[in-house]
Amino acid sequence: MKITPPMISRIILSAAILCVPSIYAASVKSSDIAPYVYPQNTPDAPQAMAFGIDGKTYTALADGGKRLVRYDIRTGKEIATVIDVKNTRDNQIQQIAGYTFSPDESYVLVYAEKEPVYRRSFTAEYYIYEVRHNVLSPLSTKHPRQRAPQWSPDGRMIAFAADGNIYISKLDYLTEVAVTSDGAKNSVINGVPDWSYEEEFDTTCSMAWAPDNTTLCYLKYDESAVPLYSFPLYQGTCNPDDTYALYPGNYSYKYPVAGEKNATVSLHSYDVDLRKTKTISFSDSRIEYIPRIEYAPSSNRLMVTTLNRAQNRMEIYSVNPKSTVSKSVYVDESRTGWIDPMAYEGMKLLPEGFVVMSERSGFNHLYLYSYAGALQRQITSGDYDVTAYYGYDSKSGTHYYQAASTSPLSRVVSRIDAKGRVTHISPENGSSAAVFTPAMDLCVLSYSNVTAAPVYSLVTPSNGKSVRTLVDNKEYMARYPRLPRKEFFTMNSDGYTLNGYILRPADFDASRRYPVVMYQYSGPGSQEVLDRWRMDWDYFFTTQGYVIICVDGRGTGGRGAAFKHTVYRRLGQYETIDQINAARYAASLPFVDSDRIGIFGWSYGGYEALMAASEKGAPYRAAVAVAPVTSWRYYDTIYTERYMLTPAENSEGYDFGAPINRTSALDCDLLIMHGTADDNVHLMNTMQYVSVLESQGSTCDMLLFPNMNHSIYGCGSRSIVYLKMLQHFNRSMR
Repeated sequence: MKITPPMISRIILSAAILCVPSIYAASVKSSDIAPYVYPQNTPDAPQAMAFGIDGKTYTALADGGKRLVRYDIRTGKEIATVIDVKNTRDNQIQQIAGYTFSPDESYVLVYAEKEPVYRRSFTAEYYIYEVRHNVLSPLSTKHPRQRAPQWSPDGRMIAFAADGNIYISKLDYLTEVAVTSDGAKNSVINGVPDWSYEEEFDTTCSMAWAPDNTTLCYLKYDESAVPLYSFPLYQGTCNPDDTYALYPGNYSYKYPVAGEKNATVSLHSYDVDLRKTKTISFSDSRIEYIPRIEYAPSSNRLMVTTLNRAQNRMEIYSVNPKSTVSKSVYVDESRTGWIDPMAYEGMKLLPEGFVVMSERSGFNHLYLYSYAGALQRQITSGDYDVTAYYGYDSKSGTHYYQAASTSPLSRVVSRIDAKGRVTHISPENGSSAAVFTPAMDLCVLSYSNVTAAPVYSLVTPSNGKSVRTLVDNKEYMARYPRLPRKEFFTMNSDGYTLNGYILRPADFDASRRYPVVMYQYSGPGSQEVLDRWRMDWDYFFTTQGYVIICVDGRGTGGRGAAFKHTVYRRLGQYETIDQINAARYAASLPFVDSDRIGIFGWSYGGYEALMAASEKGAPYRAAVAVAPVTSWRYYDTIYTERYMLTPAENSEGYDFGAPINRTSALDCDLLIMHGTADDNVHLMNTMQYVSVLESQGSTCDMLLFPNMNHSIYGCGSRSIVYLKMLQHFNRSMR
């Protein structure tokens, strides 16, 4: 909207009473927002460090991937160049995108020309570098691009996936053997997960080598019965594809929506010497998913984690891959909700047994079991959630973990000894995380809080002493002077105490009344209200005269299973009550203009923004939803059914929790933004929602990002998202 002189006069007159967003005084460009949002808002972090088997060194890429360098852990001094891409023999690459050493570090598997498959997975051109002779050779001459390669424990073989099949490259003989042959696009996948497993079980590889190198176990995904989903691709201008200059193309893949058929997953063992494959079957018909397979220290013990379709029952089997005999060694069930993914994502296999997480006590804690299935001890306890498990130091009998032990708003790295004595390694307030060396004698500890970007230190975990600072982010912090401080608060909603934060403009004047943007994510187990560093669009909005308020409602994490499971089978119901109450709390503040409150969210947050904005009597003047789910019937099986069961089992819940069924109650200005190539929350969600609005004689604003995925970034698109959002709120809440 073009601002004329009379309009400016009216704004100046009203500013005596209300704080008016400054965009009406000066135009904001996307370049003004860019320093506050991804990727420019990202703090510095240490180079990815691969710790050496000697326990004294680590390696990292240098010179933009031109060199792989070995450093001394304690001093950080460069010891030697392992690989220089300009000096390799036989073959050369322009730069190294990533690498993994063989177990004895005599070889390095490097890759270049990385191309994404889904959010986490990728294909690349892999090469084997022989350290002693400086020779670089292709991993495969038959398959130009490979995926998820895995070293055998003796370092003499590499299993990898290509075109839906598994192959083994044998370094001693320079041969390549096909393990499977039935792989076919959109039909059968061997050794790597399908879209839903990767997205919802956080996995990119479904292969496991036996410790004695004789067997390779893998999962096969038969997705032939899964419905095919397609969306158009355009030429675009961000990384343009001239193939579609005149006619759009399309991308097709298997995507199971709630209630539909999943890929059928099966477990197999391949005998390397005999070149024979066996199928490992389970008699329990309840098994729907196998999110993890991993060998224990013994070659006759493959630990297989299984889930039923409702994901409220997890069972772990100990399997002998040669005989295919399996034994159930662990069962965990939830009667009030779902098994949290941390239960299997955080499991560790130790020589002494396996450590699992469970919410059986009402809070997420660590338990040690023998491989025979006997509970050895409950490692942690208390009215707090353990949020990560790092591992076990067998020399001292010490376990290391991260927990919300001092407050749901904090994350503390701690150790617990054999006698149950807990010591905090990191500060008790703020947010810390750690990456340990294999020997558990050193760790890279990160720490941040609401006023300080992450500081990375090399720490001795046994006593918590810092060896050296790796990154302090002082220069990064200097880019953001005079930032407003996040202020934490609590409020009551429906009898529950909720945590929230407020960001006020840097030039805050308590005598004025400000417009408010309510930000939330609200997804089950998530948390936005944390004592951590998070630079984003909200800080820029405070420079434009906005107050930002965020409240974590029921269903969010860090507060035990009962608080989280409140939303089970009723997604959108209690989150909406809490967000409406949060907006009313905001309206009660003396510095807030109760007539100018907006709500924003992305993904699940976009879903909840639509749910809250379409609640009768909702106190919002405007809403912005980015990449929102508009009906859970449109979203994938694993995520949706974990919280909602299937539509056949919970039709009422699906109907109630669908924004698409609530459009007639929408009574505020709405902006929806979506990427057209979103393979996660499909554009269909937005198109169907807008279609319903139009059929009812209503409209909303909509901005689409051609060829962009769920994250909408690249070519400055992220800052455009927030520029458009700012313009929308300015126009609607002026």
